[in-house]
Amino acid sequence: MTKRMLIMLGGVLALIVVLGVGFFLHIQKLIASAPKPGPQTVSTAVAKQEEWQPQLNSVGTLSAVHGVDVSSEVAGQVRNVAFKSGQDVRAGEVLVQLNADSDLAQLRALQAAAELAATTLKRDRAQLAAQGVSQAQVDADAADLKSKTAQVAQQAALVAKKTIRAPFSGRVGITSVNPGQYLNPGDKIVTLQTIDPIYVDFSLPQRQIGQVRMGQAVSLKSDAFGAEVFRGRINAISPKIDPATRNVQVEATIANPKRKLLPGMFANTTIDVGSKQRHLTLPQTAITYNPYGSTVFIVKQGKNGLEAQQSFVTTGDTRGDQVAILSGIKEGQEVVTSGQLKLKTGTPVTVNNSVQPANSPNPTPQEH
Repeated sequence: MTKRMLIMLGGVLALIVVLGVGFFLHIQKLIASAPKPGPQTVSTAVAKQEEWQPQLNSVGTLSAVHGVDVSSEVAGQVRNVAFKSGQDVRAGEVLVQLNADSDLAQLRALQAAAELAATTLKRDRAQLAAQGVSQAQVDADAADLKSKTAQVAQQAALVAKKTIRAPFSGRVGITSVNPGQYLNPGDKIVTLQTIDPIYVDFSLPQRQIGQVRMGQAVSLKSDAFGAEVFRGRINAISPKIDPATRNVQVEATIANPKRKLLPGMFANTTIDVGSKQRHLTLPQTAITYNPYGSTVFIVKQGKNGLEAQQSFVTTGDTRGDQVAILSGIKEGQEVVTSGQLKLKTGTPVTVNNSVQPANSPNPTPQEH
């Protein structure tokens, strides 16, 4: 290779080096001049100790203490409907009267036959004393009287079935039965429900059985009545665990004097268990739940201002909008409650608490 070629090669290499250095310096200048991202705006809450009542929560179904579809045992034509739809009735009160004219006539005929049989027996007993008739005749008369009396009782029972009465006190539903209508045995007339008090049936996991007992207080809320609380007590605990769900069924009796709660409604039930405790609490929105664990972002003072630091936490029970924190943070630390999506450890933040997430132990519906 000649000297001239070496000089040319050296010049090309020098040119490449100069161009590379210039390009590198240009990139550095662009990076330095690029606008830096500003701090992320977040809302925060201070972790603090609060009194915490351990509770068992479940969703239950309301059912009547007594509930039945009133029907007729016998066929007949409706003569009179003695109630109005939605009316409160007492036990034994007449609801529907069926036409019983022919049955009453038959009853009177049987009563007359029974009276004749009684007279015949009385006369033959007198004749027996004078040896005018045999003992066999008197025995036959006595048996005939018993038969006639039984027929009278049977017919009287049939007549009584033509008057359909309320089997217990309660509120009747809506009926479509009208006078003149023919009813067959078993036809539904109206539903009758006793709703004060009312039952609520709900299930609890088997691990919670040891925390419930007969007579324990129960509070109930329904979305139909917002924050209104209905109270009662446990009256029955099933002696059997459902093998499919491993849950135990519990029944409580709830006072319902205004008859607001109706059978078939669902309701949220709460049972207070144990003594009150104290826990660090945070709004549930502060917790980020991940497959590898639950985390929060703590706001700390960094070199250039406030910055976020991610921390793992162990959560406990929830109560309304709140969650109990068992470990991972200390009382008084400031924790991000919203705006976590763009955060990572070291991200600068600015705090704006003009709008706060819900943080109530007993939240109520916002719609009115």
